[in-house]
Amino acid sequence: MTFLSVRNLSLSYPAPRGLWRRPPPMPALHDLSFDLDAGERVGLVGMSGSGKSSLLRCLLAIEAPQAGQILCRGRPVAPGSVASLRWYRRMVQYVPQDPVASLEPRMTVAQLVAEPLRRLRVDCDPDRRAEEALDSIGLDHRFLSRRPDELSGGQAQRVAIARAIATCPAFLLTDEPISGLDMAIRAQVVRVLRELSTARGTGILMVSHDISTMTGLCQRVLVMQQGRIVEDRPTRDLLRDPHHPHTCELLNAAPPMIAAA
Repeated sequence: MTFLSVRNLSLSYPAPRGLWRRPPPMPALHDLSFDLDAGERVGLVGMSGSGKSSLLRCLLAIEAPQAGQILCRGRPVAPGSVASLRWYRRMVQYVPQDPVASLEPRMTVAQLVAEPLRRLRVDCDPDRRAEEALDSIGLDHRFLSRRPDELSGGQAQRVAIARAIATCPAFLLTDEPISGLDMAIRAQVVRVLRELSTARGTGILMVSHDISTMTGLCQRVLVMQQGRIVEDRPTRDLLRDPHHPHTCELLNAAPPMIAAA
């Protein structure tokens, strides 16, 4: 069953003004179309400048495309007021690339995880739900009173995930969620995401420049280049027999042991 549907999405940014005249807009996304099914774990991979961040901003209803549309269960998604997007924010949550920078340093972990519940007016006991969210990602009640500067990188990333799943969303949009972590912690975070997806039926879109990070989590990979999706295939098939030259480039740039997995 389709959860998110992207149809003919295009986006351009104004180019810097030249000496004599303004150059034409700089295209970021070119007529993108794809679907994300409920509960599906999908990787979105591409080099810097490929359009990944622009697409993510559109999916988060932060950026408005010039053409095309995004549908969530058939309902149009576009930037708007807090009230008009509350239904979407409850179902689609975001895990940032830098969890430490995204966590308010003056708040405790309990307050941070409960904050989206209060802002989105979720009908529940916020404190109890925060404790349940922490427990589901492997952090016990002792972490509730800690502040972000008392957490390791891996713990901060888990708190960011707990904050995102507290609303019981149908889908997580994750931006380079393991890029700043060492290999052992990366494996732990990937395992947490995979177990959450399996247990709760939560879909995941994992955005990364490193195709090797997709192997332990994603069932399918979208490869982006210059604002276009150049390959969209099951992960195992794509790794064994890449069809597009850019996919081959990304595989060659990945750590050999992981890329071969």
